[in-house]
Amino acid sequence: MRLNFRNSALVISLLLWLAVPLELSAQHTARYKLIDLGTLGGPISYGSANGDGGRLLNNSGVVSSYADTSLADPFAPDFCFVPDCLLAHAYRWRNGVMTDLGSLADGFNSLAASINDPGWSLGASQTGIINPAGFPQNRATLWIGREIINLGVVPGGSDSIGISVNNAGQAVGISDNGVPDPFSFFGIGVQIRTFLWEQGELRDIGTLGGPDAVPGPGCDQRPGVIVGTSYTSFTPNETTGIPTQDPFLWENGKMRDLGNLGGTVSSGQCANNRGDVIGISSLAEHPAACPGGPGCHAFLWAHGSMKDLGTLGGDSSEAIWINDSGDIAGSADLPTAGIHDAVRWKDGQILDLGTVSGDACSRGKAINARGQIVGGSSDCRNFLHAFVWEEGGPMIDLNSVIPPGSGLQLTNAFNINNRGEILAKSIPAGVTPIDDEDLGHVVLLVPCEEDRGDCANILASASGREPAVSALARTQARQPRNMRDAMRTWRERLKPPTE
Repeated sequence: MRLNFRNSALVISLLLWLAVPLELSAQHTARYKLIDLGTLGGPISYGSANGDGGRLLNNSGVVSSYADTSLADPFAPDFCFVPDCLLAHAYRWRNGVMTDLGSLADGFNSLAASINDPGWSLGASQTGIINPAGFPQNRATLWIGREIINLGVVPGGSDSIGISVNNAGQAVGISDNGVPDPFSFFGIGVQIRTFLWEQGELRDIGTLGGPDAVPGPGCDQRPGVIVGTSYTSFTPNETTGIPTQDPFLWENGKMRDLGNLGGTVSSGQCANNRGDVIGISSLAEHPAACPGGPGCHAFLWAHGSMKDLGTLGGDSSEAIWINDSGDIAGSADLPTAGIHDAVRWKDGQILDLGTVSGDACSRGKAINARGQIVGGSSDCRNFLHAFVWEEGGPMIDLNSVIPPGSGLQLTNAFNINNRGEILAKSIPAGVTPIDDEDLGHVVLLVPCEEDRGDCANILASASGREPAVSALARTQARQPRNMRDAMRTWRERLKPPTE
């Protein structure tokens, strides 16, 4: 099995609530200190590895993702982990220092796709082994401090990927099981299963009756709960050629089919601590619409029933993040074909958040406990301006509220924590974005007060890096074409094919 494709790479404690003065209204606009997190020696640092809804910024302001080193990828040129064919490693950034988290085998690639509030990072690492399909093997990997743990695979499997880790220390991911499957997610020919890892034990949580099940990216996943999508049988539908896919809610060892909005392709995104679930579903008149086609609608499942969240008059919508108050961030189509705006659903009502002035489209990516929403404003193809929105104010271009002189264009914001700190992607100013994940740096925006003198850009430098975790520092390695695009393939199954 391979969870990676040719010429590609990827595929808990108490929430901290710290009051930070932050108002984004017509009367007062917050300012932000811009911190360029830099890289591990190469040109690019990456974000959103496991798709919209993944948490790379925790409530203490710690960031975990992955970045280029200055070394060449050992599997280049055929199986480069990142497009520039440099070696990439997972990192953890804390208080101005970026720590290279290393990999399960020295000299090979790794990534982090999730971080919890205690600071545990979850993702995947190459092992240096070629898997049975002839591709570099990847294993779900957990970093706790300087400890690196190979989470292994479900019985019969070869490869795995960590997707999300919650504040209780439960890690969720995907693994193959080696069983042939003509309907395999990712088209890799074997069954893909969702696993739960806890206190050293990994278990396959099963399916809704079909061959495959994959988790959603997690958002702030509730302990003991997994949300995702699963085939409901082994029988293909006439309209799609594959079995029906329904969202599931797994809790207390039992998997529940949440149903659909009438179509045959649906998926679960994540759940909040009240047990509300968001996702997308096709409609009866467009049974195979998702993702991205006409009739692919966001849903909210609560109190045992599923509600169609609707659109802004167009064909489709998507729900990306839900907070514990039940407020949802996402996007929805307008009546004009190809045009979509960021939206907020609250108490069943949809609110159009608009766009940054001059842009045609926007998407909401995350919402925090205070209802602040971040995302990207765009030309409907490429993200151009990262934004933040708060009740009572217009959408704010984050480029307009940072100190001048950074030399960076903030294109897309994908995380906001409960302190109001924002994680975003930047590209060099003046560069035309094509895929901003393939260039530029991840940046952290911290609310600041200009009259205290704490609003100043902090640009990346090599002095703020720690070396990689060495093989001698590793413990608990429990079980003896490329990851990044595999993760992207999985993500594209769950979102409209734009931006």
